[in-house]
Amino acid sequence: MHRLLPALLLLPASAFAADALPSVGGIPVDFILFGLTLLGVALFHHVTLYVALTGLFTISLYKIIFTGFKTGAGVAGFMGLLGHEWVTVANLFCLLTGFALLARHFEKSHVPVILPKYLPDDWKGGFVMLVMVFVISSFLDNIAAALIGGAMAHQLFKGKVHIGYLAAIVAASNAGGSGSVVGDTTTTMMWIDGISPVQVFDAYVAAGVALLIIGYFGAKQQHAYSPIIKHAHAHTKVDWGRIFIVATMLVFAVATNITINIKFPEMAEHFPFIGVAVWVAIILTIPVRRHDWELMPETIKGSIFLLSLVLCASMMPVEALPPASWQSAFTLGFVSAVFDNIPLTALALRQGGFDWGFLAYAVGFGGSMLWFGSSAGVALSNMYPEAKSAVQWLKHGWHVAFAYVVGFMVMLAVLGWHPDAGHKKVVAPVVAEAPVAIPAPAQ
Repeated sequence: MHRLLPALLLLPASAFAADALPSVGGIPVDFILFGLTLLGVALFHHVTLYVALTGLFTISLYKIIFTGFKTGAGVAGFMGLLGHEWVTVANLFCLLTGFALLARHFEKSHVPVILPKYLPDDWKGGFVMLVMVFVISSFLDNIAAALIGGAMAHQLFKGKVHIGYLAAIVAASNAGGSGSVVGDTTTTMMWIDGISPVQVFDAYVAAGVALLIIGYFGAKQQHAYSPIIKHAHAHTKVDWGRIFIVATMLVFAVATNITINIKFPEMAEHFPFIGVAVWVAIILTIPVRRHDWELMPETIKGSIFLLSLVLCASMMPVEALPPASWQSAFTLGFVSAVFDNIPLTALALRQGGFDWGFLAYAVGFGGSMLWFGSSAGVALSNMYPEAKSAVQWLKHGWHVAFAYVVGFMVMLAVLGWHPDAGHKKVVAPVVAEAPVAIPAPAQ
């Protein structure tokens, strides 16, 4: 838990515009409040929702009274911020709640029960399952991939899933999405901004190495804790009605994601198309099978928790990232474990000069190091409440941080750092709240 605040403060003082804001020891009060919120989440994991809401209320009130927002001062500025962030918030809410129903349908389809017939019955079965999560996430949102992985694990291991393996599931889903422009919100943002999918695809060099590491250690942990069931139920039959519902939801989500990003990318900023598409599929499939609506109360609570942290992060006065380099990209991976990777990616795109494959891996995989560091982790923790402990996640999921470092360094050695100086004609940070002089990044 004591590692949360240092991780948050890895951003340099020049990024804070600290001389224009109330600060303590050169650190803006905004960041101190956010750091205390994250520390509260780590310490009081049984009441994380109330901690997050208290943090959101406190930070909002502080900024309304003292500093204002990028969208203006006072209550008007706060409302302007909500107007700017509502699409992201609505999309996340719809995906988190919708994919919780998807995961339950997949679990009740009996496919996870039959799956052991096709998987090795030792630790390698758990490893293969993580590879499957990685592949699913490459073409589908990492939230759904993590929930599908959680549903499979619940059946494969008789409901006893090790926290280290839960961390590996989240890491596999985030790794799988890091190299695909349709696999993660951050990579989709890069694609919309004009970055080639080929550049983002480079992230799979690091993600593949990371998958091998988390797959080996996570599967070994799980096998020692609760081995995979050796035989599928002899008379179990697949419920094809539920498979149809799962497939319909996935098709709606993927088709909408690809269509909007290719044909109408500018519209994606103004309406939560993907989230709405998932719920349209849910409504259309009501006659096929009953949806487990009783999941919604807990799922909504978990979703509100995540969205509270996302809104807190969006209010932080980060006006520029460090000069683009492999060192700064590497650091951003640790920052993304506690700081929402969407605003980090937006800042990087505005600044330019990064090697986008490295950045995609860093902000995509880095959030796996803590359970609340990514939407996939929050979604899976709704299914497995025992995962809501930063201490236990760090203790048993140590291999995720190790895999991040090794994967990044292997990618650096194999591909080298190739900054995309041509992405932005003028590679310079943009300061919104105060005219603070910040050196331009090295070319």
